[in-house]
Amino acid sequence: MENYLIKNITVVNEGLSTVQDVWIKDGRIHRMAPQLSVTAAHTEIDGEGKHLLPGVIDDQVHFREPGLTHKATIYSEARAAVAGGTTSFMEMPNTKPEAITQALLEAKYEIAAKNSLANYSFFMGVSNDNAEEVLRTNDKKDRVCGVKIFMGSSTGNMLVDNYLTLEKIFSGAELLIATHCEDEKIIRSNLEKFKQEKGEHLTVADHPLIRNEEACFESSLVAVQFAKKHHSRLHILHISTEKELQLFSNMLPLSEKRITAEVCVHHLYFTADDYARYGNNIKCNPAIKAEHNKHALWKALLDDRLDVIATDHAPHTREEKAQPYLQAPSGIPLVQHSLLLMLQNAQQGNISIEKVVEKMSHAPAILFRIRERGFLREGYHADCVIVDLQQATTVNAPNILYKCGWSPFEEHTFPASITHTFVSGHLAYENGVFHEQQQGHRLLFDL
Repeated sequence: MENYLIKNITVVNEGLSTVQDVWIKDGRIHRMAPQLSVTAAHTEIDGEGKHLLPGVIDDQVHFREPGLTHKATIYSEARAAVAGGTTSFMEMPNTKPEAITQALLEAKYEIAAKNSLANYSFFMGVSNDNAEEVLRTNDKKDRVCGVKIFMGSSTGNMLVDNYLTLEKIFSGAELLIATHCEDEKIIRSNLEKFKQEKGEHLTVADHPLIRNEEACFESSLVAVQFAKKHHSRLHILHISTEKELQLFSNMLPLSEKRITAEVCVHHLYFTADDYARYGNNIKCNPAIKAEHNKHALWKALLDDRLDVIATDHAPHTREEKAQPYLQAPSGIPLVQHSLLLMLQNAQQGNISIEKVVEKMSHAPAILFRIRERGFLREGYHADCVIVDLQQATTVNAPNILYKCGWSPFEEHTFPASITHTFVSGHLAYENGVFHEQQQGHRLLFDL
C-alpha cells in the first residue's frame, strides 16, 4: 500500500484551517498532528504554502455510460473529476438503457469497478411503471445512494408524471429520494405560447422563460408535499429560483433534516444575461435564469437553506450543442472545474474556503450518510486534494479532459490549481499526471 507524509500543509476541515502534517497509510488518514516523523518507508510531499481539502463529493453527474458513450464514459469523466479534485461521484440513471431495473443498475457498478478512477455510486431510476422494482432497492440501502425521480422531462425519456407511482415511491422508499423538479404542463404551455409568437425562431434566450420560475416552484412544492405526507428523505436537485427557497429551512442541523436541497455551480455563476455570449453551451435544465435568482441562491447557500454544491455535469458533443435551440440538448460539462470555480469565489470574498469544503465535501457525506468519507479525520478513507491558491490555472483545449472536449470555461483563468488528488489513499493525480494502478471504491452508506 502507498504511504505518504504531507508536511506543513494548511488543513481545511470542519470549519478550521490549521497547519499540520498528515500521514496517509494503507488507504486511510493514519495520523494528523502539527509535527509528525515517520520511520516507515514513505513518500514525503512538501505542503508549504498549499492547502489540503477533503475530496469533493459530487452528488449529481451524468457520465453517459452505457449507451451514450460518444458523449462521455465513466472512465473519461471520472478522470476529469479526479483532476478537478472530485474524489467521489453519484451518477444519474438516464443512460441507454435507463437504470430502471436492479440488473441494469448493477451493470453500471460493474463498469465503474473496472474503469472509475474516482469513488462511485449510482442512483436507481424511477419510471411511471417500475415502482415495485424501485422499492427492491431498499435491500441495498447500504450500497446505493438513492432513487432518482425526473418530475420534469430532461435529457432522456424518464418523466414520471403518474401520481400513483409518486405515491408508491414516497411512501415506500427507505433510501433518499432525489428529484428533478420542473412542472411539465407549465413548460409545454409556455413552449406553445412562444412558438405561436415566434414560430420556429426561438433562441436559447427564451429558455428561462419557457422553463420558468413557476415551473420549478410548482414541481418542487409537489415533491415537498409528498415528502411531508410520508416523512420521506427528499433531496431536491439543482435549485435555480428564488421562489423555491421558501420551501427549505435552516432551523435544523443537516443530519436531522428530512428535506434538503442542492445548488449547482452554474446557477451560482451564470445568469440569463450570459446566453448572449455562451448560447446553447449554457443551455441546461432547469434553466439558468434572471440575475435576482443567482443572488438569492448565494444568500440561501450561506445561511444553510441550500445544503450542498454539485455540478449536474452533463456533457454533449460540440456538434449536438451547435444545433438550433429546440434541437440542442440541455447540459453543461462541469466536474473538472467545479472546485476551481468555488475556490475562485472564495478568493473573491463571496464565500470562505471553510464553507466551500463544508458544502462540497462534509455536507454530501452527512446528507447521504456516506461511510468514513467527506472529512479529514484519522481512520477515514484518505480522499483528499492539495490545492495551490497562488498558482493559476488557464482552461484550454489541451487540458480539458471531458470526452466531449469543450468547457464553457475555455480560456478562463482560475486563480488556483489542483496539484494532487488522493482517492482512497491512492495518489491518483499529481501535477497533470494520472496514476491509474488503482480504481476508486464503491461508496457505502450508514443505515
